[in-house]
Amino acid sequence: MLRGLFLGCCLVSVSAVQAQQVLSQKAELQPAQLSGSAGQPVQQPAAVIADADFSGGPRAAWIWGPNNDAKYVLRTTVKLDAVPSAARLKASCDNVCAVFVNGKRVGGGSEWQEPSDASVAGQLQPGLNVIEAEVENQGGAAGFVLKLAMRGGDGKLTWAVSDETWTFADRRGADGGDPVQVRGRYGDGPWNDVFSREAIVSRVPAGVFELLPGFAVEKLFTVPKDELGSWVCIAFDGKGRLLASDQGDKGICRITLPAAGERGGETRVERLDFSKCEVQPTGAQGMLWAFDSLYFSINGGPGSGLYRARDTDGDDQFDQCVKLKDFRGGGEHGPHALRLSPDGQRIFVICGNHTKPPFDEGEELTNRDYTSRIPTNWSEDHLLPRMWDANGHARGIMAPGGWIASTDVDGKTWDIWSVGYRNPYDMAFNADGELFAYDADMEWDVGSPWYRPTRVVHATSGSEFGWRSGSGKWPTWYPDSLPQMVNIGPGSPVGVDFGYGCRFPAKYQKALYICDWTFGTMYAIHLEPRQSSYVAVKEEFLSRTPLPLTDVVAGPDGSLYFSIGGRGTQSELFRVIYTGEESTEPAQLKDSREAGPRSLRRLFESFHAGRTGATANSRVDSGTLLQQLTAVRGTTDRFLRMAMHNAFYHSQLFPDLMRSLDQADLSNSENLTDRTAVVMALVKAPLSSLTKTDNVSETAVAAMEESLRRLSTALMQGQDFASLNREQKLEYLRVISLVFLRLGPPEAAERQGYLDRLDGLFPTGDADMDRELIQVLIYLKSPTVVGKAVGLLAAESRPTVTDDMQDLLARNRGYGGAIAASITNAPDQQQMWYAFSLRNAKEGWTLEHRKVYFAWFERAAKWAGGASFRGFLRNIENEAFLNATEQERLLIEASGARKPYAPPELPKPAGPGKDWTLDSVRALAETGLKDRNFENGQKMFAATRCLICHRFAGDGGATGPDLTQLAGRFNVRDLTEAIMDPSKVISDQYKGSTVVTKAGLAISGRVVAETETAVTVLTNPEDPTKITEILKSDLEEIQPSSVSIMPADLLKPLNENEVLDLLAYLLSRGEKNSGMFKR
Repeated sequence: MLRGLFLGCCLVSVSAVQAQQVLSQKAELQPAQLSGSAGQPVQQPAAVIADADFSGGPRAAWIWGPNNDAKYVLRTTVKLDAVPSAARLKASCDNVCAVFVNGKRVGGGSEWQEPSDASVAGQLQPGLNVIEAEVENQGGAAGFVLKLAMRGGDGKLTWAVSDETWTFADRRGADGGDPVQVRGRYGDGPWNDVFSREAIVSRVPAGVFELLPGFAVEKLFTVPKDELGSWVCIAFDGKGRLLASDQGDKGICRITLPAAGERGGETRVERLDFSKCEVQPTGAQGMLWAFDSLYFSINGGPGSGLYRARDTDGDDQFDQCVKLKDFRGGGEHGPHALRLSPDGQRIFVICGNHTKPPFDEGEELTNRDYTSRIPTNWSEDHLLPRMWDANGHARGIMAPGGWIASTDVDGKTWDIWSVGYRNPYDMAFNADGELFAYDADMEWDVGSPWYRPTRVVHATSGSEFGWRSGSGKWPTWYPDSLPQMVNIGPGSPVGVDFGYGCRFPAKYQKALYICDWTFGTMYAIHLEPRQSSYVAVKEEFLSRTPLPLTDVVAGPDGSLYFSIGGRGTQSELFRVIYTGEESTEPAQLKDSREAGPRSLRRLFESFHAGRTGATANSRVDSGTLLQQLTAVRGTTDRFLRMAMHNAFYHSQLFPDLMRSLDQADLSNSENLTDRTAVVMALVKAPLSSLTKTDNVSETAVAAMEESLRRLSTALMQGQDFASLNREQKLEYLRVISLVFLRLGPPEAAERQGYLDRLDGLFPTGDADMDRELIQVLIYLKSPTVVGKAVGLLAAESRPTVTDDMQDLLARNRGYGGAIAASITNAPDQQQMWYAFSLRNAKEGWTLEHRKVYFAWFERAAKWAGGASFRGFLRNIENEAFLNATEQERLLIEASGARKPYAPPELPKPAGPGKDWTLDSVRALAETGLKDRNFENGQKMFAATRCLICHRFAGDGGATGPDLTQLAGRFNVRDLTEAIMDPSKVISDQYKGSTVVTKAGLAISGRVVAETETAVTVLTNPEDPTKITEILKSDLEEIQPSSVSIMPADLLKPLNENEVLDLLAYLLSRGEKNSGMFKR
C-alpha cells in the first residue's frame, strides 16, 4: 500500500567541512498536541489564523511555467516591516511540490486534494522574505496555488498570494527568473475551492505530531534528496552511530547524533565511502551490524541479495563488500529487514511474497546446507478454486508466500523459519527470544470477505500464516495456520523495533513499535502472554500528516529514532524523547508469565530440523517424541500444536508410523478425543520426502497415501460432528477438506457418508461455520446447498460492520477516501462469500435459482470496496455463467437472468484523418491541450475502439489495463509514444504470443493465465469471452510477439481537434472540470 509522497528537498546547513561531504543540522523540537486531544498543541509554534479570517483577502491564481512536464521553482518575495504575530500559509499543487519560506521547508505534498496548511510566523523576518516552491507535474493539468495570511501587531490582516507577479526558474536561489503563466483562478475547476475541502477532516493540523503525554519529537535532519536520496532503513553500527540507506542509488550514510536531551545539538551526516569495494551498496531495506561486519539486505541496487561489508584496514571506511547470497526477487514485495538471533549466532531475513525462498521446495532433502522448520510440501490447499486478483496483482504467486529464514555469518547455510505472509517488512525479537513480524494487507481487497488487515504475528519456529494470493487467504480459524497476535487495520507496514533501552516509562520500554507508511502512524504494541504465545493491544504512539514512516530503532542513548521517506519522497530523521514525570528506570524486560507453556513449545521446536549456528539439528528419536506428546494430547494451544506437528515430521516416528499405516487398529478410535488434530498432522505429512530421506519407493509412498486416506476417512466419519464445540467443528471441516485435497476425493459411499452428516446443517447462522460448510457441500455435490444459499442471497443484505477509522483515514485522504466510501456503503460480505462459492456449483440449479443469483449482482454493484472489489464481483458473475453448461447459458440469457455481453455501438470520427507521426502529435499537444472538449474526447475514446478493451472512469472493457489513472503514470510524451508506437515498450502483462501445439496448431493472442498443467490464451482482445486453454502436455512452444496487440494506427481516422480532445480526455482522469477543458 505504499504510495509516493513527494515533499521536496530541503537544503540543510552545511558545516565548514562540506568539502568532505559532511552535512550538519541542528535538532528542532516539533509542534505536537496530546493524542486524542482536540485542544491546542502542547508545543505550538505560533498562533494560528482562523478559517473564517483566512478565507478573506485577494483571490489567488493557479500558476506554472510554460511546459506542463517541466520541473520549476516558482518564486516571489514579501517585504515586511516587522514579524507578524501570526501567519498561516496554504498551498496546493497538481501534482507534487515542496514550499519554502526563507530557505526553510514549511509544506508540500503529492495530492492536490490535500493542501499544505502551516503556521509560518517563525520563518518570517523583517525586511525581504523569499517564498519558493519546487513543483513537478505527473501528467494532465498542471498548477500551483498559494495563499499566505499575516496578522500584524495591530491585528490587521495582510495577504500574499500566487499570481502573475511570480517568476519561475530551474533551481532555488537562482537570480532573476521569467514571469509565470496563470492557469486559472482559485475556485476554478478541476481544483475548485481546494483550501476548504472537507473530504475527511482531521482533528490535528497538518505538520503537527499527535503524541502521548510526556513524549516529544525532535527533528534531527532533513535529507537533501538530490544528494542523499530517500531513506528507508536505519540501524546502529558498533560504535553507536546511526546508518541510513537510500531506497535508490544514493548509497549509505553514517550519522553522528547529538547527545540525547541536548536541545539544538548538531546532527552530522556523511555518505560512506565504498570506493575500495567491488560492490557499491545501496537500496538496502535491511541493515545489521554483527560479527564486526555490516550486513545489507539489498532490494534492487547492485542486485537483490545478502551482502557483507567489512573495514579490514581500520580507517573507519569499508574496503570490502561482497554478495553472500542472491535473493530471487525484488521490488516492493522483495527482501527486507535483517535481525540477529537471540543467541547471536544467526542472521534472520524477512522477505515479501514476490521473493522466492532461499532454496526450492525439497532441495533441503539433498543439500546439507539447507533446512526448513516447516515441511516444504506447502500448497494452496483451496477446496474450491481460488479467484486471482481482479486487477492481476500477484497473479501466479503461489505458496509459501512471504517468508522468514536464517543464515550463518557467511550466508552459506539457510534455514526456513516461518512462511505464509504477504509482504512483511520488518521483525523483532523480544527479551524472551520470541520473534514478531508485521505483515501487510491487500488494500484492493477491502470490502471483500477475504480482506485481511495488516497485523502483527508471533512468528514461531515452523509457523504458517496462510497468506495466499487473490481470494485465497486462509481464514484465521484454519488449524493448519496460526492466527494474528493483533490486527492493525489498513496501512503499509514498514519498520519494527522493541523499545528496549529507551528512557521511557516501563510500559513503553517493553512495547513493540511498528510503523505504518500510508497513514503516518507509529503504534506501540503491548504484549500479554497467553498459553505458549501472546495476545496484544495496539496503541497509537505518534502520528502526523504527512508522515511516510520507513523505519524505527531504539538507540543506545535512550531515544527512539525513526525515519520518513520512501519511493523518492522527502526524507527526514527524528527521535522521540520522554520529558514527563514517570520513572524511566530500566524495566524488567523478560516476562515470566506463561513461561511453562512457552518452554514446552520451545522443547518441541528444538526437535525441528533447524540449525544452531551452522550445525543442523539431528532427527529426534521416536521414544523421546512420544514421551512428550503424551503429556500434551488434546491441547487447544494452536502454537503448541503446530510445534508438535513439525516435531513429528522431523522425527523418526514419522517414517516409522507411515510404514505401519496398513496395520492401524481402529477398534479404540472412539476414545480418540483429538482425532481431528491427529488426522491433520497425518494428512499434511511430507510423504514424498521419504523417497529421499528413507529410501522409500514411490510405489510404497503411493500405497501409504491410500492407506492414510482410508484411515483418515474412517477417523473423521467416526466422529460425532454434533458433539463437537464450535472451534472443533471448524477444525473438522478444514481437516476433511485437507483429506480431499491432499489424499484424493472421497469414494461414492464416503461422499454420501459426509453428506448424511453435514447436508442438513447448512445454514447454521454462524457466519464462519457457514462459510466452511458451503464450500464442503458444493465440493461434495450436495443436491440442496444451491437452493438454500440462493435463498440467503435473496434475503435482505446486512452491511458488514467496520470499525470507525475516521481519524486514521484523515491522515491520508487519497487512500483514506476510498476506505471511507467502503465504510459508508459497506457490502454484505457473507452474501458475497455465498455468491463466490456458488459460482463453482454445478448441481442443484433451477432456472429460478439462476435468476435470483444473477439479480443479486445488481444489488451488489451499488456497494463500495477496494480497487479490485467491483472486478471481483464482475469475475464471480462471469465465472458462474461460464461454469454453467452450454444449454444452461442459453437458458440464462434467453430468460433475461443475465444480459449477454455486447459491445456498444461505436461512434464515427468526423475526420478527415491524417497519417499522424509521433513528432506531429507531440508538436500538436505541446500547445494544444487547453480549451478542449470533454464530451468529444469521450466520444473519440469509443470511436478509436479503446472503450472495448480499456475501462476509463468506470466504463469499458477489461482485457486491457484500466486507463483512468493514466495521468499519474504518463506525461504527454509517454502517452503519445504509447499510442503511436505501442510495440516499442510492451508490458509483460499485455504482450502477445503465438502458442504452437504439437499438432501444429498456432493460437495467437495474449497469455492471460498459466498453471502447472495449462496456459490460457485470450485470442480476441475485444471479446473477453474468446479464451482458449491449451494443456502443457500438448504444447510445443510459446513464441513471444514483438508486435503489440494494440493497433498502431488508432489516431489515423481523427482530425486535429479529435486527437487533442482524446489526449486531454485520457489525461483528465475522467474529470470534466479539468483545466484542459472549456469552462
